[in-house]
Amino acid sequence: MDKKKFNYQLFYRRTSLMIYDAGSVCLASFFAITLRYEFEFAAIPAHFLNTIIKTLPISILLTLGIFYYFRLYHSLWAFAGENELQNLVVACFLSTACSGVVLHLSRSDVRGVPNSFHFIYAFILIMLIFGSRFSYRYFRNLKHKQLNKNNQTRVLIIGAGEAGNAIIKEIVSSNFSTMSIACIIDDDKKKWGSFIQGIKVVGGREKILECVDIYNIDEIIIAIPSASRAIIREFLDICKETECKLRSLPGMYQLVNGEVNVSKLRDVEVEDLLGRDPIHVDIDSILGYVKNKVVMVTGGGGSIGSELCRQIASHQPKKLIIVDIYENSAYDIQQELTYKHPDLDLLVLIASVRNTNRMNSIFETYHPDIVYHAAAHKHVPLMETSPNEAIKNNVFGTWKTAQAAAMNGTKKFVMISTDKAVNPTNIMGASKRICEMIIQTFNKHYDTEFVAVRFGNVLGSNGSVIPLFKKQIAAGGPVTVTHPDIIRYFMTIPEAVSLVLQAGAYAKGGEIFVLDMGEPVKILDLAKNLIRLSGYKLDEDIKIEFTGLRPGEKLYEELLMDEEGLQDTANKMIHIGKPIELDEMHFFAQLKQLKDESVNENADIRHLIKEIVPTYQLKEEK
Repeated sequence: MDKKKFNYQLFYRRTSLMIYDAGSVCLASFFAITLRYEFEFAAIPAHFLNTIIKTLPISILLTLGIFYYFRLYHSLWAFAGENELQNLVVACFLSTACSGVVLHLSRSDVRGVPNSFHFIYAFILIMLIFGSRFSYRYFRNLKHKQLNKNNQTRVLIIGAGEAGNAIIKEIVSSNFSTMSIACIIDDDKKKWGSFIQGIKVVGGREKILECVDIYNIDEIIIAIPSASRAIIREFLDICKETECKLRSLPGMYQLVNGEVNVSKLRDVEVEDLLGRDPIHVDIDSILGYVKNKVVMVTGGGGSIGSELCRQIASHQPKKLIIVDIYENSAYDIQQELTYKHPDLDLLVLIASVRNTNRMNSIFETYHPDIVYHAAAHKHVPLMETSPNEAIKNNVFGTWKTAQAAAMNGTKKFVMISTDKAVNPTNIMGASKRICEMIIQTFNKHYDTEFVAVRFGNVLGSNGSVIPLFKKQIAAGGPVTVTHPDIIRYFMTIPEAVSLVLQAGAYAKGGEIFVLDMGEPVKILDLAKNLIRLSGYKLDEDIKIEFTGLRPGEKLYEELLMDEEGLQDTANKMIHIGKPIELDEMHFFAQLKQLKDESVNENADIRHLIKEIVPTYQLKEEK
């Protein structure tokens, strides 16, 4: 059996500290008595000196023992914090008390040593011991700063609260960080002029631009996780003019869980500049109707579908059925849910919503209570070049799924729609408008509650503009924007899913639910902001190029058709479009013709779509 290797370095370090501490006891005793008599050595009574010298060996041994007990020879002083400092102070006071007892018992004079001696001794001993332990840390950090002097990132911190303090503490104490904190910004006037970890709070937001210039700031860290999105945007509107890189803490839960550190910082995203707080709904109460129900999600491997599955899985459905044609995405969400929810009754089926027999078989076998229909072709330019595929998948995939649901007792059927269905200029939008018409028509003839949910562009989803911009910036540019005036409504994936789930709770049948997404955002502004927030200079480091509108693309999207009107719901951010009256017999006849034409790959299918959707803005080819 191998013997444990003796650590000579540790032995030498501890021995050196003990020798130093023994010397410190001697120095503290000598300086305490001389300071008591104002450094007039001749004035010190001889019996005081004799008593102190006689008891020094005992005091040294007691002190070393106490220090050992309080682990003053075991701590890594390079990383010492409040706990080590507390142990050091307590150990020194205890050592002083024990030495005082020894002096009292060993006195050769009735009077003993002066009482002030003990207080002076304790103070000097603490200073000497503190200096030995923390000087190493100081010189180590000083050496680190000198080594990184030329490659330091100068940082400005926004937020002088708990999160800011935690970030500052880690950066200041780290031996590996190349950051140098220059100053702190906080809107609380009471904090102005104060210091955190030696860093000054210089003022409020009005000082940001000035401080960036004065201190040559390279990076700004926003450490106010409790602030609303509106407040964050106000800071970002100022910071984006500085050309500094921006990072922030994602949210309050890091502070609550004690997870505030540099590794938790994230780059500031364009989502932070959308100009509104996220939509919040009481998911627990809404999903009460999901508990103990068989729930099916078509397109369950997609951006919206997979988030729906995550939310539903956490609310105890009787069974969750994921249907998707793309096996890789279906496999990914299956593995994720199996890991996070081992008790979930999960079934993943590979199937196409275009396959009538397959869909009927699934519904007849499992009889889902609730269906979220997210399966669809959504990419506008691709659908322009393959219009028949858009019709077969979106329109008739929805028809077949909805009909299978109605024939097998499904209680709720929620279809995912899009703002592109309003006055559509592209096949994808027109196909979704037909889907809405199908849903509203089915609702009149079956017991199933059929509803549609309409929202804008989803940030971070497959095909979203933000991931594209990020890839282009990472590649050095250029960033491509189709048109300088193009605008879009945006929402996050959690918001979109919240709306879909709330629609299921509100559904009475036939509604088209619409989210109030605030003001539309200019895509050019998103591109500019993302470039600046990534720490690059617009037109110098990264350029923007305009490529022209893509096939079927329009400058702006609308959320409601004029004839639909608008109704409020219990959630002021969610509205309902009124059902549109239509000639059902004529509509079904048109759908029959549309199905035949799409199956036969008719190249002129757009004109038939225009007849079904009069608001479809068909551009005649020249």
